[in-house]
Amino acid sequence: MAHVNIKGLHKHFGAVHVVKGIDLAIADGEFTVLVGPSGCGKSTLLRTIAGLEQANEGTIEIGGKVVNDMRPRDRDVAMVFQDYALYPHMTVAQNIGFGLRARNFPKPEIEASVKRAAKMLNIEQYLDRLPRQLSGGQRQRVAIGRAIVRNPQIFLFDEPLSNLDAQLRDEMRSEIKRLHQELGATMIYVTHDQIEAMTLADRIVLMNAGQIEQSGSPLDLYEKPKTRFVAGFLGSPKINFVKARLEPSGIVFADGQTLRLPAAESRRYGAHLGKPVVFAIRPQHIDRAADAKAAHIASTIDLVQPTGARTYVTFAIGQEPVMAELDAHDAGKPGDRIAIAFDLAHFILIEPDSGKVLGS
Repeated sequence: MAHVNIKGLHKHFGAVHVVKGIDLAIADGEFTVLVGPSGCGKSTLLRTIAGLEQANEGTIEIGGKVVNDMRPRDRDVAMVFQDYALYPHMTVAQNIGFGLRARNFPKPEIEASVKRAAKMLNIEQYLDRLPRQLSGGQRQRVAIGRAIVRNPQIFLFDEPLSNLDAQLRDEMRSEIKRLHQELGATMIYVTHDQIEAMTLADRIVLMNAGQIEQSGSPLDLYEKPKTRFVAGFLGSPKINFVKARLEPSGIVFADGQTLRLPAAESRRYGAHLGKPVVFAIRPQHIDRAADAKAAHIASTIDLVQPTGARTYVTFAIGQEPVMAELDAHDAGKPGDRIAIAFDLAHFILIEPDSGKVLGS
């Protein structure tokens, strides 16, 4: 296994600047997830690490060695793609062992490695089958097995679960997480799915327009976002954003209602008094007020979406839609007046023009 160190990395496709000066250090054995919307540069960054794309500027080090001029096969990395890329005429065992045969490994060693990988991935019973006789999840396990037997310095995953249905994605996420724990390998994983990022990563690298917006542990990014983009990208259901003004009386919304802040919070944001802000809070930090007289905000329920034990309730604050995650038996129905309480230990304020979280 090995650490990865990327400095000043740029990648252009003609006039399009796709990766813009990335600096990133990945520790030995770390599971790093590159996440972001389509077109943010995450797959290009991964392919550049693998050597499938050539960097225009900057350096890539793997295990302390600069690999910019190395061919992909010489970088000692194994990549798992979205489309499996299995040989249809070969059995599962032949597909898994293909890379070892190409490197002229002894047959007994190949067989032992294939059996070990198949056991880890619970596909021992399929070793004699052809890919067309497997489900999508089983095919992806074969592709991962082919990477495992190579015993590379780094495993690279390029949206490997995108072609699977929801249930299989859940199963494969667990398998990949377990695999990382067993191997202790350095893994870099690309996805646009924030749920995958949160569940798999030791560290999330959230990319936006070719740059790193923020990196850190999943909980750090979720609880301490530095920008509106980060706050809005992570979390399901999504965080609520409401335009407001910060006044001495508290946060004043467009409909004139005021959310009074604790004294400590008022002092924290004192430099921004009289200025427009964006008030942001997650649905799970909103509840019905136990006492209507003590409610911070009042509104009317517009939409109710049951999900089982919890129900998503939408209403308006300051003429903008806001969602709360409530107990199913306490949700109410459209048209009901609702008294709303906020958990003020979990809100953030955002500067509207820059998109930066105040006080972060």
